[in-house]
Amino acid sequence: MTGNGHSHEHGHGHEHEHGHGHGHRHGRRLAHLLTPHSHESSDKVDAAMESSAEGMRTLWRSLAILGATTVVQAVIVAISGSVALLGDTVHNAADALTAVPLGIAFLLGRRAATRKFTYGYGRAEDLAGVVIVLTIAASAVFAAWAAVDRLLSPRPVSHLAAVAAAAVVGFLGNEWVARYRIRTGRRIGSAALVADGLHARTDGFTSLAVLLGAGGSALGWHVADPIVGLLITAAILLVLKDAAREVFRRLMDAVDPALVETAERALRQVDGVADLGELRLRWIGHQLRAEVAIVVDGELNLRQAHRVAVEAEHALLHAVPRLTAALVHADPADDPAHTDPHAGLAHHR
Repeated sequence: MTGNGHSHEHGHGHEHEHGHGHGHRHGRRLAHLLTPHSHESSDKVDAAMESSAEGMRTLWRSLAILGATTVVQAVIVAISGSVALLGDTVHNAADALTAVPLGIAFLLGRRAATRKFTYGYGRAEDLAGVVIVLTIAASAVFAAWAAVDRLLSPRPVSHLAAVAAAAVVGFLGNEWVARYRIRTGRRIGSAALVADGLHARTDGFTSLAVLLGAGGSALGWHVADPIVGLLITAAILLVLKDAAREVFRRLMDAVDPALVETAERALRQVDGVADLGELRLRWIGHQLRAEVAIVVDGELNLRQAHRVAVEAEHALLHAVPRLTAALVHADPADDPAHTDPHAGLAHHR
């Protein structure tokens, strides 16, 4: 992308750091403008703030449910001496505590951008996602260690009915939290919250392992619990792979190709857009940003090119979900730099 654009996320009215007179003095660069978006952009930012608040509500409610589940299981551990249930209780406690880094990330993400952090603090969510992935990995290691230890040294368990009931409580609590977090995370675009929901689901599987182990112990097959524990460890590793892939893609600025296609279609429907150059989308936390180079008629004057850029930005903000800012860069069609049919990441072929 050649030339400079101006980023306009908020505001009412079309204010420019570089005036129209300055643009006229630069001839062919007269169309290198990013226009401010008045109402829709501010609405998008308000929606992003609301999504952060929704994420915080999800975390607090999840923490309450998992906290209650952990307390119930801890009481049963104390009276039964079940090592399997102890491991499940530790899992639930760890899962509840993952709300802490994610909650901090949501709070940081609501802070305004600064001259040092010019994109704001939304990436704190991605760092929280890394912490959650590491927590899932640690849970898998702990589950494997506990299963092997019980396999080598079987232990009798008392109050099997209470252990089974606690396992059911653990599964139901974790599954409710998993569905809630995943649903909210996907709605607001938070990969970290989705990963945290997947983590809760792994702990639900661990609770089921405790239930099956208790059933095996009741039948006199004391190795049932550790064997099932190893199988659950394998399941945790599969979920770990999915969560790690989601967080890795977010860290590498990956987006759903369908979003790129949506943006391209919206831009090509704008009157005055002759072609597309580069089109880039990236997540900043659970907010989406766009940078695009459009090709316009080289005979357009400054105000006409400006109007096309305004319409292109409006089209993007309306068409792409969770898009809160767009940097639109216009180039004249007669610019030799834009005659290469292979130029640009999203050039139409």
